[in-house]
Amino acid sequence: GHLPRVRARLGRVHVVSHTIEPAELLSLRLRSLLLADRMRRRPGEVVEWFGAMQAQDLSSAEWSFGVRSPGLTQAEVHRATVDREILRTWPMRGTVHFVPPRDARWMLQVTAARALAGQARRRANLGLTAATVEMAVDVLGEALRGGGCLTRGECVQLLVDAGVHTAPEHGYHLLLYASQIGVTCMGPQQGKEQTFVLLDEWAPDQRELDRDQALAELALRFVRSHGPVTRHDLARWTGLTVGDARRGLDLAEDHLVRVDCGGITMWMAAAQLEEPTAGPSGVLLLSGFDEYMLGYKDRDAMLSADEFERVVPGRNGVFRPTVVVDGRVAGTWSRALRTSRVDITVTPFRDLTTAQLDEVGRAAAQYGEYLGLT
Repeated sequence: GHLPRVRARLGRVHVVSHTIEPAELLSLRLRSLLLADRMRRRPGEVVEWFGAMQAQDLSSAEWSFGVRSPGLTQAEVHRATVDREILRTWPMRGTVHFVPPRDARWMLQVTAARALAGQARRRANLGLTAATVEMAVDVLGEALRGGGCLTRGECVQLLVDAGVHTAPEHGYHLLLYASQIGVTCMGPQQGKEQTFVLLDEWAPDQRELDRDQALAELALRFVRSHGPVTRHDLARWTGLTVGDARRGLDLAEDHLVRVDCGGITMWMAAAQLEEPTAGPSGVLLLSGFDEYMLGYKDRDAMLSADEFERVVPGRNGVFRPTVVVDGRVAGTWSRALRTSRVDITVTPFRDLTTAQLDEVGRAAAQYGEYLGLT
Protein backbone atom coordinates (compact mmCIF):
# COMPACT_ATOMS: atom_id res chain seq x y z
CA GLY A 1 0.00 0.00 0.00
CA HIS A 2 0.92 3.66 -0.13
CA LEU A 3 2.59 5.30 2.81
CA PRO A 4 0.29 7.53 4.80
CA ARG A 5 1.20 11.19 4.85
CA VAL A 6 3.44 11.71 7.84
CA ARG A 7 2.57 14.83 9.78
CA ALA A 8 3.53 15.90 13.27
CA ARG A 9 0.15 15.95 15.02
CA LEU A 10 1.26 14.89 18.45
CA GLY A 11 -0.48 16.57 21.36
CA ARG A 12 -3.77 17.07 19.50
CA VAL A 13 -7.09 16.22 21.12
CA HIS A 14 -8.59 13.29 19.24
CA VAL A 15 -12.33 12.71 19.20
CA VAL A 16 -13.83 9.23 19.16
CA SER A 17 -16.57 9.65 16.57
CA HIS A 18 -17.78 6.07 16.18
CA THR A 19 -19.07 3.42 18.53
CA ILE A 20 -19.03 -0.32 17.88
CA GLU A 21 -20.75 -2.93 19.97
CA PRO A 22 -18.61 -5.61 21.61
CA ALA A 23 -20.64 -8.16 19.62
CA GLU A 24 -19.31 -6.59 16.39
CA LEU A 25 -15.67 -6.78 17.44
CA LEU A 26 -14.93 -10.33 16.31
CA SER A 27 -16.71 -9.93 12.98
CA LEU A 28 -14.70 -6.81 12.24
CA ARG A 29 -11.45 -8.48 13.24
CA LEU A 30 -12.14 -11.57 11.16
CA ARG A 31 -12.60 -9.35 8.13
CA SER A 32 -9.40 -7.41 8.87
CA LEU A 33 -7.50 -10.68 9.28
CA LEU A 34 -8.73 -11.91 5.84
CA LEU A 35 -10.64 -14.72 7.53
CA ALA A 36 -14.16 -13.61 6.63
CA ASP A 37 -14.20 -13.74 2.83
CA ARG A 38 -11.19 -16.07 2.34
CA MET A 39 -10.70 -15.15 -1.31
CA ARG A 40 -7.98 -16.64 -3.47
CA ARG A 41 -4.82 -14.63 -2.76
CA ARG A 42 -1.12 -15.02 -3.45
CA PRO A 43 1.14 -15.40 -0.38
CA GLY A 44 2.79 -12.11 -1.32
CA GLU A 45 -0.57 -10.32 -1.27
CA VAL A 46 -1.37 -11.70 2.17
CA VAL A 47 1.94 -10.75 3.77
CA GLU A 48 1.84 -7.31 2.11
CA TRP A 49 -1.54 -6.73 3.80
CA PHE A 50 -0.25 -7.76 7.21
CA GLY A 51 3.25 -6.34 7.00
CA ALA A 52 4.54 -9.27 9.05
CA MET A 53 3.16 -12.70 10.00
CA GLN A 54 4.44 -14.96 12.77
CA ALA A 55 6.61 -17.71 11.25
CA GLN A 56 8.63 -19.34 14.02
CA ASP A 57 6.95 -22.67 13.31
CA LEU A 58 7.14 -23.06 9.54
CA SER A 59 4.29 -25.52 8.92
CA SER A 60 2.02 -23.43 11.15
CA ALA A 61 3.02 -20.23 9.35
CA GLU A 62 2.45 -21.72 5.90
CA TRP A 63 -1.07 -22.83 6.82
CA SER A 64 -1.81 -19.24 7.90
CA PHE A 65 -1.57 -18.43 4.18
CA GLY A 66 -3.61 -21.48 3.18
CA VAL A 67 -6.55 -20.81 5.49
CA ARG A 68 -6.85 -17.31 4.01
CA SER A 69 -6.77 -18.48 0.42
CA PRO A 70 -8.88 -21.53 -0.50
CA GLY A 71 -7.17 -23.53 -3.21
CA LEU A 72 -3.66 -22.43 -2.25
CA THR A 73 -1.32 -25.36 -1.64
CA GLN A 74 1.64 -25.81 0.67
CA ALA A 75 3.83 -26.31 -2.40
CA GLU A 76 2.77 -22.89 -3.70
CA VAL A 77 3.64 -21.25 -0.36
CA HIS A 78 7.08 -22.87 -0.48
CA ARG A 79 7.47 -21.72 -4.07
CA ALA A 80 6.66 -18.15 -2.97
CA THR A 81 9.73 -18.30 -0.71
CA VAL A 82 11.93 -19.68 -3.49
CA ASP A 83 10.66 -16.98 -5.86
CA ARG A 84 11.34 -14.26 -3.22
CA GLU A 85 7.70 -13.29 -3.01
CA ILE A 86 7.84 -13.69 0.78
CA LEU A 87 10.80 -13.71 3.13
CA ARG A 88 11.53 -14.98 6.66
CA THR A 89 13.62 -13.06 9.15
CA TRP A 90 13.56 -11.77 12.75
CA PRO A 91 12.10 -8.24 12.65
CA MET A 92 10.06 -8.12 15.87
CA ARG A 93 10.19 -9.49 19.40
CA GLY A 94 13.17 -11.70 18.53
CA THR A 95 10.76 -13.97 16.65
CA VAL A 96 10.73 -15.19 13.05
CA HIS A 97 8.14 -13.56 10.76
CA PHE A 98 7.25 -13.66 7.10
CA VAL A 99 7.62 -10.15 5.66
CA PRO A 100 7.48 -8.58 2.19
CA PRO A 101 11.10 -8.87 0.96
CA ARG A 102 11.46 -5.16 0.15
CA ASP A 103 10.34 -4.17 3.67
CA ALA A 104 12.78 -6.33 5.60
CA ARG A 105 15.52 -3.77 6.24
CA TRP A 106 13.47 -0.84 7.46
CA MET A 107 11.47 -3.15 9.72
CA LEU A 108 14.65 -4.53 11.21
CA GLN A 109 16.03 -1.05 11.78
CA VAL A 110 12.95 0.09 13.69
CA THR A 111 11.69 -2.98 15.49
CA ALA A 112 14.76 -5.12 16.20
CA ALA A 113 16.62 -2.63 18.40
CA ARG A 114 14.90 -3.52 21.68
CA ALA A 115 15.19 -7.25 21.01
CA LEU A 116 18.89 -6.84 20.22
CA ALA A 117 19.46 -5.05 23.52
CA GLY A 118 17.89 -7.91 25.45
CA GLN A 119 19.77 -10.53 23.50
CA ALA A 120 23.09 -8.79 24.16
CA ARG A 121 22.61 -9.58 27.82
CA ARG A 122 21.68 -13.15 26.97
CA ARG A 123 24.81 -13.59 24.84
CA ALA A 124 26.95 -12.16 27.64
CA ASN A 125 25.46 -14.71 30.04
CA LEU A 126 26.37 -17.44 27.56
CA GLY A 127 29.95 -16.20 27.38
CA LEU A 128 29.69 -14.90 23.82
CA THR A 129 31.85 -11.79 23.58
CA ALA A 130 31.20 -8.89 21.22
CA ALA A 131 34.36 -9.83 19.33
CA THR A 132 33.12 -13.40 18.81
CA VAL A 133 29.74 -12.22 17.59
CA GLU A 134 31.22 -9.74 15.11
CA MET A 135 33.68 -12.38 13.86
CA ALA A 136 30.79 -14.75 13.26
CA VAL A 137 28.97 -12.09 11.22
CA ASP A 138 32.10 -11.44 9.12
CA VAL A 139 32.62 -15.16 8.47
CA LEU A 140 28.98 -15.67 7.43
CA GLY A 141 28.98 -12.58 5.24
CA GLU A 142 32.10 -13.65 3.39
CA ALA A 143 30.93 -17.25 2.91
CA LEU A 144 27.52 -16.26 1.54
CA ARG A 145 28.73 -13.46 -0.73
CA GLY A 146 28.04 -14.05 -4.41
CA GLY A 147 24.73 -15.87 -4.08
CA GLY A 148 25.68 -18.41 -1.43
CA CYS A 149 23.00 -20.36 0.43
CA LEU A 150 23.94 -22.51 3.42
CA THR A 151 21.87 -24.64 5.75
CA ARG A 152 21.87 -23.87 9.44
CA GLY A 153 24.11 -26.88 10.06
CA GLU A 154 26.56 -25.75 7.37
CA CYS A 155 26.65 -22.25 8.89
CA VAL A 156 27.46 -23.66 12.31
CA GLN A 157 30.23 -25.88 10.92
CA LEU A 158 31.62 -22.90 9.02
CA LEU A 159 31.84 -20.93 12.26
CA VAL A 160 33.52 -23.81 14.07
CA ASP A 161 36.11 -24.10 11.27
CA ALA A 162 36.75 -20.35 11.59
CA GLY A 163 37.52 -20.70 15.29
CA VAL A 164 34.13 -20.04 16.91
CA HIS A 165 34.32 -23.17 19.05
CA THR A 166 31.05 -22.48 20.90
CA ALA A 167 29.05 -22.34 17.66
CA PRO A 168 27.48 -25.83 18.10
CA GLU A 169 25.99 -24.66 21.41
CA HIS A 170 25.26 -21.06 20.56
CA GLY A 171 24.85 -21.07 16.78
CA TYR A 172 21.22 -19.95 17.05
CA HIS A 173 22.20 -16.72 18.82
CA LEU A 174 24.91 -15.96 16.27
CA LEU A 175 22.61 -16.58 13.30
CA LEU A 176 19.85 -14.57 14.96
CA TYR A 177 22.16 -11.60 15.47
CA ALA A 178 23.43 -11.68 11.88
CA SER A 179 19.84 -11.55 10.61
CA GLN A 180 18.62 -8.91 13.05
CA ILE A 181 21.33 -6.47 12.00
CA GLY A 182 20.35 -7.07 8.38
CA VAL A 183 23.36 -9.03 7.13
CA THR A 184 21.55 -12.33 6.53
CA CYS A 185 18.00 -13.62 6.26
CA MET A 186 16.46 -17.04 5.78
CA GLY A 187 16.43 -18.53 2.31
CA PRO A 188 14.20 -21.37 1.04
CA GLN A 189 13.75 -24.33 3.35
CA GLN A 190 15.74 -27.45 2.42
CA GLY A 191 13.76 -30.36 3.80
CA LYS A 192 13.59 -29.73 7.53
CA GLU A 193 16.57 -27.41 7.57
CA GLN A 194 16.62 -23.62 7.52
CA THR A 195 18.95 -21.95 5.04
CA PHE A 196 20.61 -18.55 5.16
CA VAL A 197 21.46 -16.05 2.44
CA LEU A 198 22.68 -12.45 2.35
CA LEU A 199 19.75 -10.03 2.67
CA ASP A 200 21.28 -7.48 0.27
CA GLU A 201 21.66 -10.13 -2.43
CA TRP A 202 18.43 -12.04 -1.83
CA ALA A 203 16.24 -8.92 -1.66
CA PRO A 204 18.27 -6.03 -3.11
CA ASP A 205 15.32 -3.72 -3.84
CA GLN A 206 14.78 -2.41 -0.31
CA ARG A 207 12.46 0.49 0.53
CA GLU A 208 14.00 3.33 2.49
CA LEU A 209 11.86 4.84 5.27
CA ASP A 210 12.88 7.21 8.02
CA ARG A 211 11.78 6.42 11.57
CA ASP A 212 8.51 8.38 11.47
CA GLN A 213 7.56 6.90 8.12
CA ALA A 214 8.31 3.42 9.48
CA LEU A 215 6.23 3.95 12.64
CA ALA A 216 3.33 5.19 10.53
CA GLU A 217 3.60 2.26 8.12
CA LEU A 218 3.73 -0.28 10.95
CA ALA A 219 0.67 1.28 12.58
CA LEU A 220 -1.29 1.40 9.32
CA ARG A 221 -0.58 -2.22 8.39
CA PHE A 222 -1.26 -3.55 11.86
CA VAL A 223 -4.55 -1.72 12.25
CA ARG A 224 -5.87 -2.60 8.80
CA SER A 225 -4.94 -6.29 9.25
CA HIS A 226 -6.01 -6.73 12.91
CA GLY A 227 -8.39 -3.87 13.74
CA PRO A 228 -10.15 -2.85 15.81
CA VAL A 229 -7.11 -2.77 18.10
CA THR A 230 -5.74 -0.78 21.02
CA ARG A 231 -2.40 0.99 21.03
CA HIS A 232 -1.23 -1.62 23.54
CA ASP A 233 -1.98 -4.30 20.92
CA LEU A 234 0.26 -2.42 18.47
CA ALA A 235 3.05 -2.03 21.03
CA ARG A 236 2.92 -5.70 21.94
CA TRP A 237 2.86 -6.89 18.31
CA THR A 238 5.79 -4.71 17.19
CA GLY A 239 7.79 -4.94 20.42
CA LEU A 240 7.96 -1.13 20.44
CA THR A 241 7.19 1.11 23.39
CA VAL A 242 3.65 2.34 23.97
CA GLY A 243 4.96 5.83 23.20
CA ASP A 244 6.22 4.73 19.77
CA ALA A 245 2.92 2.94 19.15
CA ARG A 246 1.02 6.13 20.00
CA ARG A 247 3.23 8.16 17.67
CA GLY A 248 2.74 5.71 14.81
CA LEU A 249 -1.04 5.83 15.22
CA ASP A 250 -1.00 9.62 15.26
CA LEU A 251 1.17 9.79 12.16
CA ALA A 252 -1.11 7.37 10.28
CA GLU A 253 -4.34 9.02 11.41
CA ASP A 254 -5.39 10.12 7.91
CA HIS A 255 -6.14 6.45 7.20
CA LEU A 256 -7.45 5.40 10.61
CA VAL A 257 -10.42 6.13 12.82
CA ARG A 258 -10.87 5.89 16.58
CA VAL A 259 -13.81 3.90 17.84
CA ASP A 260 -15.26 3.17 21.25
CA CYS A 261 -15.91 -0.49 22.04
CA GLY A 262 -17.36 -1.10 25.49
CA GLY A 263 -15.61 1.97 26.88
CA ILE A 264 -12.22 1.08 25.36
CA THR A 265 -10.66 3.28 22.67
CA MET A 266 -9.59 1.31 19.63
CA TRP A 267 -8.39 2.04 16.11
CA MET A 268 -9.56 0.58 12.82
CA ALA A 269 -9.02 1.37 9.16
CA ALA A 270 -11.25 4.24 8.05
CA ALA A 271 -12.12 2.36 4.85
CA GLN A 272 -13.55 -0.48 6.91
CA LEU A 273 -16.36 1.70 8.23
CA GLU A 274 -17.66 2.03 4.68
CA GLU A 275 -17.97 -1.74 4.25
CA PRO A 276 -20.98 -3.76 5.38
CA THR A 277 -20.56 -5.52 8.71
CA ALA A 278 -19.51 -9.12 8.19
CA GLY A 279 -21.79 -11.88 9.42
CA PRO A 280 -20.79 -15.14 11.12
CA SER A 281 -17.58 -16.59 9.73
CA GLY A 282 -18.46 -20.25 10.15
CA VAL A 283 -15.77 -22.74 11.21
CA LEU A 284 -12.04 -22.18 10.83
CA LEU A 285 -9.13 -24.48 11.61
CA LEU A 286 -6.35 -22.05 12.50
CA SER A 287 -2.70 -22.79 13.09
CA GLY A 288 -1.35 -22.53 16.61
CA PHE A 289 0.55 -19.34 15.88
CA ASP A 290 -1.99 -17.62 13.67
CA GLU A 291 -2.21 -13.84 13.91
CA TYR A 292 -5.78 -14.28 15.16
CA MET A 293 -4.41 -15.50 18.49
CA LEU A 294 -1.08 -13.68 18.60
CA GLY A 295 -2.10 -10.20 17.47
CA TYR A 296 -3.87 -9.05 20.64
CA LYS A 297 -2.91 -8.29 24.22
CA ASP A 298 -6.44 -9.01 25.48
CA ARG A 299 -8.05 -12.17 24.08
CA ASP A 300 -11.21 -12.16 26.23
CA ALA A 301 -13.43 -11.58 23.19
CA MET A 302 -12.18 -14.84 21.65
CA LEU A 303 -12.03 -17.24 24.59
CA SER A 304 -12.31 -17.45 28.36
CA ALA A 305 -9.39 -17.74 30.77
CA ASP A 306 -10.12 -21.45 31.26
CA GLU A 307 -10.21 -22.00 27.51
CA PHE A 308 -6.93 -20.13 27.10
CA GLU A 309 -5.30 -22.59 29.50
CA ARG A 310 -6.40 -25.38 27.17
CA VAL A 311 -4.97 -23.60 24.13
CA VAL A 312 -1.67 -22.73 25.88
CA PRO A 313 -1.21 -25.38 28.58
CA GLY A 314 0.76 -23.97 31.49
CA ARG A 315 0.98 -20.66 29.60
CA ASN A 316 4.27 -21.89 28.16
CA GLY A 317 4.01 -19.80 25.00
CA VAL A 318 3.24 -22.78 22.75
CA PHE A 319 -0.20 -22.32 21.21
CA ARG A 320 -2.19 -25.33 20.06
CA PRO A 321 -4.03 -25.07 16.73
CA THR A 322 -7.56 -23.79 17.34
CA VAL A 323 -11.06 -24.51 16.07
CA VAL A 324 -12.84 -21.16 15.70
CA VAL A 325 -16.62 -21.00 15.34
CA ASP A 326 -18.10 -17.60 14.45
CA GLY A 327 -15.08 -15.88 15.92
CA ARG A 328 -14.95 -17.74 19.24
CA VAL A 329 -12.40 -20.44 19.99
CA ALA A 330 -14.43 -23.64 20.32
CA GLY A 331 -11.67 -26.22 20.65
CA THR A 332 -8.27 -27.39 19.51
CA TRP A 333 -7.15 -29.72 16.75
CA SER A 334 -4.12 -31.76 15.82
CA ARG A 335 -2.92 -33.60 12.76
CA ALA A 336 -1.19 -36.91 12.02
CA LEU A 337 0.43 -37.25 8.60
CA ARG A 338 0.07 -40.63 6.88
CA THR A 339 1.38 -41.82 3.52
CA SER A 340 -1.55 -40.56 1.47
CA ARG A 341 -3.79 -38.85 4.00
CA VAL A 342 -3.82 -36.56 7.00
CA ASP A 343 -5.86 -37.46 10.08
CA ILE A 344 -7.43 -34.50 11.91
CA THR A 345 -8.40 -34.90 15.57
CA VAL A 346 -10.68 -32.24 17.03
CA THR A 347 -11.05 -31.65 20.77
CA PRO A 348 -14.04 -29.33 21.26
CA PHE A 349 -14.50 -27.23 24.39
CA ARG A 350 -18.29 -27.56 24.16
CA ASP A 351 -20.88 -29.49 22.19
CA LEU A 352 -20.96 -28.57 18.51
CA THR A 353 -24.12 -28.72 16.46
CA THR A 354 -24.48 -31.12 13.56
CA ALA A 355 -24.13 -28.19 11.14
CA GLN A 356 -20.97 -27.02 12.88
CA LEU A 357 -19.50 -30.53 12.79
CA ASP A 358 -20.21 -30.64 9.06
CA GLU A 359 -18.31 -27.36 8.70
CA VAL A 360 -15.41 -28.82 10.69
CA GLY A 361 -15.32 -31.61 8.12
CA ARG A 362 -15.25 -29.14 5.25
CA ALA A 363 -12.47 -27.13 6.93
CA ALA A 364 -10.47 -30.33 7.45
CA ALA A 365 -10.99 -31.24 3.78
CA GLN A 366 -9.59 -27.83 2.78
CA TYR A 367 -6.52 -28.51 4.92
CA GLY A 368 -6.07 -31.89 3.25
CA GLU A 369 -6.30 -30.32 -0.21
CA TYR A 370 -3.74 -27.72 0.85
CA LEU A 371 -1.34 -30.55 1.76
CA GLY A 372 -2.27 -32.58 -1.32
CA LEU A 373 -3.65 -35.37 0.87
CA THR A 374 -7.09 -36.80 1.62
